[in-house]
Amino acid sequence: MAGDMLKFVQVAQAYPAKRGADARADDFREIADRYAVPTAEEQSARCSQCGVPYCAVHCPLHNHIPDWLRLTAEGRLREAYELSNATSTMPEICGRICPQDRLCEGNCVIEFAGHGAVTIGSVEKFITDTAWEEGWVEPLAPGRPRGQSVGIVGAGPAGLTAAELLRVAGYDVHVYDRHDRAGGLLTYGIPGFKLEKPIVMRRVDRLKAGGIVFHHGFEVGRDGSIEDLRDRHEALLIATGVYKARGLTTPGADANGVVEALDYLMASNRKGFGDAVPDFDSGTLDAAGKNVVVVGGGDTAMDCVRTAVRQGAKSVACLYRRDRDNMPGSQREVGHAEEEGVEFVWLSAPQAFGGKETVESVLIGRNRLGAPDASGRRAPEPDGAPAEVRNADLVIKALGFDAEDLPQMFDAPELGVTRWGTVLVDNATLMTSLDGVFGAGDIVRGASLVVWAVRDGRDVAGHIDKYLRAQAKVERKAA
Repeated sequence: MAGDMLKFVQVAQAYPAKRGADARADDFREIADRYAVPTAEEQSARCSQCGVPYCAVHCPLHNHIPDWLRLTAEGRLREAYELSNATSTMPEICGRICPQDRLCEGNCVIEFAGHGAVTIGSVEKFITDTAWEEGWVEPLAPGRPRGQSVGIVGAGPAGLTAAELLRVAGYDVHVYDRHDRAGGLLTYGIPGFKLEKPIVMRRVDRLKAGGIVFHHGFEVGRDGSIEDLRDRHEALLIATGVYKARGLTTPGADANGVVEALDYLMASNRKGFGDAVPDFDSGTLDAAGKNVVVVGGGDTAMDCVRTAVRQGAKSVACLYRRDRDNMPGSQREVGHAEEEGVEFVWLSAPQAFGGKETVESVLIGRNRLGAPDASGRRAPEPDGAPAEVRNADLVIKALGFDAEDLPQMFDAPELGVTRWGTVLVDNATLMTSLDGVFGAGDIVRGASLVVWAVRDGRDVAGHIDKYLRAQAKVERKAA
């Protein structure tokens, strides 16, 4: 089935495009018939109202999945879209990048029965893309003006979700972000072959058209302090995400050619936007013609290996210290990478990087799985086998991300953080140690999934609304 789907995708990409939505639908059906790939309606009909909606329970947004699958199966696509959109601010984005194999599809009753999961993510993407094409996506309509404003630091999925919902509630909303485009890792971290950038930009454009004000290139601590923003707004949301790359202490890790995953992915995405990217043009962050080694086993590592393949790398290998069953990234992504020619070296870790000034090789040590660590997973330990040397012209460190030191960056020592550096919030209100300042997304949760950031943005918008209503009530009484 995987081979059939790959063939379908390859043919679909090469198929000559016609004009108009009807023609595109006809093209899809012709290719689907040729390779026996179910249409969205046929795939949705497999759900058959199983009566045990584990899929919805395991969706962080608790999307009404069985209901909009039924509507899709009946051809009622507009109603299906409206129901999907009721719980998610960006369903077509989640449909593209959620690890459905670990969430909704991984808990599909049909999957449990051994018949393969309903492709929920693909259907969600299809109905929302159709909604955009057909003009069913309504402009953002601001609510009745409340005379209060909210500042949001960070234009990633948590910040954008909160911005939309607060604008609908009638607040003036200003979003401050360090980058020159909104979207955070949606824009600069996730490769375009997984999430096409126009998909993100049209969401951002809709927010701008709805009156949300974006301040690009704004760094808190450089262009204004937290106190400055608190003076401008009645409430503030910190939704910066986590960008501090976890490092390697391996000898030679500071050599030229050993780069951070986010630097590599951002360079590729900026190149896709047509930006000037000197480090890409010089070859520093371009995998073309190189032996590439990626260290790590999460979704970011998968993004790196698959990007390297598309850039024309000579070879691509992924080193992961545990085995496949203990890999944190999506197994579906691993399968895609393998189909594209990526070599996975399980139970391995770099012991040293060779080369004088520029990396030329990696000394790879082998592991075995020992006793469980603090998380309950079996910890890797050296197995004593001889190390092997592998040629490497580019090494990409994809070991995950931690929180930056926000109290120092923001010049706000009174901002409470956890021992991991994430922002400390009251679980009941999502407010930080600063009155009227809230936190949401990865900067509170730690590095996680986009769908959880959307959920957190939705939750914090409700708490901010409740706080501001209470403040307005107090002010009215005082007057």
